Amino acid sequence: MKTNCEECAYYAFDEESESYCCEMSFDEDEYARFLTTADYSCPYFRLDDEYAIARKQ
Repeated sequence: MKTNCEECAYYAFDEESESYCCEMSFDEDEYARFLTTADYSCPYFRLDDEYAIARKQ
């Protein structure tokens, strides 16, 4: 399953570069796989669930 970075909790806006980027640190092999594989499934993907805290209340 290909993951969508825009839905990930680690995908955040970087004010310094003024663009969105992943906050996780990939090693060289993982990053190469990410760039070259069409159906890459990120091991760090976590769905950004805005309502998780509200459900616990």
